[in-house]
Amino acid sequence: MVWTPPVELSPSLDLAMIGNCSFAGLIDKMGSLVWCCLPRFDGDPVFHSLLGTRGNEGDGAFNIDLNGAVRSEQEYVPNTAIVKTRIFDGQGNAIEITDFAPRFTTKGRMFRPNGIVRRVRPLSGHPRIKVRCRPRFAWGQRVPDVTFGSNHIRWVGNGTTLRMTTNGSVTYIRDETPFLLDGPMSFYLGPDESLTDHPDRICRDFEENTETYWKHWTRRLGLPLEYQEAVIRAAITLKLCTYEETGAIIAAATTSIPEAAGTQRNWDYRYCWIRDAFFVVRALNSLSEMETMENYLRYLNNIAAITQGGHVQPLFGIGMEEKLVETTVDLPGYRGNGPVRVGNQAYEHFQHDVYGQIVLGASQAYFDKRLLHQPGLDDFRRLEQIGERAFAMHDQPDAGIWELRTRARVHTSSSLMCWAACDRLAKIANQFGLSDRTAFWRERAEQVHSVICQRGWNEQKGAFVESFEGNDLDASLLLMAEVGFLPPNDPRFIATVDKIGETLRRGNHLFRYHAADDFGAPENAFNICTFWYIDALARIGRKEEAREIYETMLSCRNHVGLLSEDTTPSTGELWGNFPQTYSMVGIINGAVRLSAGWEKVI
Repeated sequence: MVWTPPVELSPSLDLAMIGNCSFAGLIDKMGSLVWCCLPRFDGDPVFHSLLGTRGNEGDGAFNIDLNGAVRSEQEYVPNTAIVKTRIFDGQGNAIEITDFAPRFTTKGRMFRPNGIVRRVRPLSGHPRIKVRCRPRFAWGQRVPDVTFGSNHIRWVGNGTTLRMTTNGSVTYIRDETPFLLDGPMSFYLGPDESLTDHPDRICRDFEENTETYWKHWTRRLGLPLEYQEAVIRAAITLKLCTYEETGAIIAAATTSIPEAAGTQRNWDYRYCWIRDAFFVVRALNSLSEMETMENYLRYLNNIAAITQGGHVQPLFGIGMEEKLVETTVDLPGYRGNGPVRVGNQAYEHFQHDVYGQIVLGASQAYFDKRLLHQPGLDDFRRLEQIGERAFAMHDQPDAGIWELRTRARVHTSSSLMCWAACDRLAKIANQFGLSDRTAFWRERAEQVHSVICQRGWNEQKGAFVESFEGNDLDASLLLMAEVGFLPPNDPRFIATVDKIGETLRRGNHLFRYHAADDFGAPENAFNICTFWYIDALARIGRKEEAREIYETMLSCRNHVGLLSEDTTPSTGELWGNFPQTYSMVGIINGAVRLSAGWEKVI
């Protein structure tokens, strides 16, 4: 029988994410593993074909190809991080591929190995498949040496060894020989360790235990009445973006997916931005998922201990690495859009909103009695050091929330978060009964509040503007009501929302800003800004308009419910790193804000 290659997909963000809170992988619609960094989120992408390849077609991917494949279906097992891909050839033959990373409790602790399980079974007919597993090391530059045994294949090189254990034919897999799939077949790809049981039995048990874990995790969420499927998928995705060992939360699983074609706005997001992490924690807290906050507080406490009241950089490595030197590597890039960057120069920036994000990220823990580890006075004193820095920086120029690389201003949104730090410290001090510290921080919050109202308000524009004494609009100003700086019915906030809508809205999407930056004018809408706009509209009473925009954003999700960083307003096409935690946060926040209450049905 002649082998007919399957339909080849152009790289797109029609991807499903698998993971287990230590690493992640991305599966395309035809069941190919096209992105996976090991041994953790920011490691070497042993599967990198999402960003192209300098070698042969198929390098840097793990494919299970059906002969003559013409279409596919893909979905998550409901309420889990397990992906099912069904592939059809149009001649009555079909297969189903199941992908996941094991995660479940055993022997009193969480089991989350650096391993991927792939299981394939025939659905109908007599399917003929070809398995092509071609990991590459050193960002695609190192072709590994291959060794094998009776039921495993090893890829060795660059200080790394991967082992695949399978109940399939090692010869067929190694030589990429097509063969008839006459029964279930399992692959466990991970560290160079021997399995203790038959691979199919182990993979089946791992699947059952992982499915049970995620369904129990989901059952504990406090969901809104409406939009539950979207919220559950967003919550699971946010959980997958946590690095449980340290408590860090990555901004996205990828690097260098451009914000728009040909812009060179290609960044490495596989690190922990304190700003983004706060929004993740806040969203999960709103669903009563507190474990992520508890883990993240460990991470924040380490940052506070390192910085000791001094400068705090806006992002760190997931293992607390401070230097994330930005370089480029020799890969073509997503759809040929280079460069491919490793590291992020923003670690050198001064972004003063970070101090507020630290305090905001920790503040709920001081009031929530459900936590296993309640913060004490020592923790509060350490947090006060962050607050002192916030107050000192509230009227100083910085790179701002959008990380401008060649321009510094006193950004209103940065000052806003410095105010939030002082405001929350006053409330925490009051919780401890520290009247002197309560008064101290209230006075400082009032002082910063006054400065923002005087210098951030533009009388000519009739709105708050992006920088003190500036003229431009900025979507980050929509957070003023969310963090409690102004009540939603304050005329100044309402006017600012209106002006931002007039200036930055394109259809049902919102841009970050309109002025040109280091790379020119933005070309695509920034998804989290649209969600901020939705929240602001709902707060000021325009709830039906907010709901319309929210449902537009839900329609922009890919086929399994995930969002990237940016959207092209005219087409709904996704761009930017993927999946973007900011965007998934917006799905949760929008549903919580817009949903009818449970009293409607009970």
